[in-house]
Amino acid sequence: MDWLPVGVVIALALIFAFTNGFHDASNSVATAIATRALSPRIAVAMAAVLNLAGAFLGEGIARVIGESIIRPPDGREGLVILGSALVGAIAWNLLTWWRGMPSSSSHALIGGLAGASLAAGATVLWGGIWWDVALPMLISPLAGLVVAYLVMRLLINRLGHLSRRRADRDLRYAQVASAGAMALGHGLQDAAKTMGVVVLALTVSGHSSGDDVPWEVMLGAALALAAGTYAGGWRIMRTLGRRIITPAPEPAQGMVAEASSAAILYLAGALHAPVSTTHTITASIVGAGLTGRRSAIRWGTVGRILRVWLVTFPAAAAVSALLCWVALSL
Repeated sequence: MDWLPVGVVIALALIFAFTNGFHDASNSVATAIATRALSPRIAVAMAAVLNLAGAFLGEGIARVIGESIIRPPDGREGLVILGSALVGAIAWNLLTWWRGMPSSSSHALIGGLAGASLAAGATVLWGGIWWDVALPMLISPLAGLVVAYLVMRLLINRLGHLSRRRADRDLRYAQVASAGAMALGHGLQDAAKTMGVVVLALTVSGHSSGDDVPWEVMLGAALALAAGTYAGGWRIMRTLGRRIITPAPEPAQGMVAEASSAAILYLAGALHAPVSTTHTITASIVGAGLTGRRSAIRWGTVGRILRVWLVTFPAAAAVSALLCWVALSL
């Protein structure tokens, strides 16, 4: 097959990775900025570099995305399915970014793949979606909520005898490390999803066997994600950093939320399980916040975030299905 249609799909995949980067940059640095552990530009630059490094650790997750979600047909139809899924996911990323609402780029992409495949009559691997994708994505935010709550409780008991000012100063230093760990985990998880789609495009077009992720694909996805992260996602940073816990998370809460999320992302990566970094960090922020005044948590904001999460998969699937149906009808 000619390289032009394959190149279009790869370009869309890199655009998706870029939007993923600026949409989800807030995941790793929002609380560090809110607690003033890091300045905005330094935080985003650090996140971009560590996203780039983490991208090279997620080959196992890329294989899951490439093999366990859909089975597209070879040739033009397969590329149309992938292109439609990517456009649907990009559109959802842009819409939720514009509204300043955290949502899962992973859910948008997987929903797009499922919706476009259904519209084209291609095979959707529902068993793989449930066991390899949906179940880990349901467990990870629950784990983030519980782990962050328990670790924060333990920290409060340990630091109870220290002065508030001394504890906050020391924990700001620790938060730099926890934000870095979160950024590395974000790169591990989210770049892999772009890699998986690119490998699928190369496979259905006959340019690859699909057994391994070429280093060029890793590098391209890593650079696109890092560039998007450096561009920043300031609207969503405000939501995660200042609109879940008011007036803002304490340094201890920010550090615990980031460290708990990073640990879950690394465990999921070791198991080759794709999870949502957005869901995990948001739930961890709420878990850490539950150890303080319950009134400090803005439950209205949490409710709006949950509603966005619920509609992400079907919304991206519907847009992608419509695009695929139109493209195949031409």
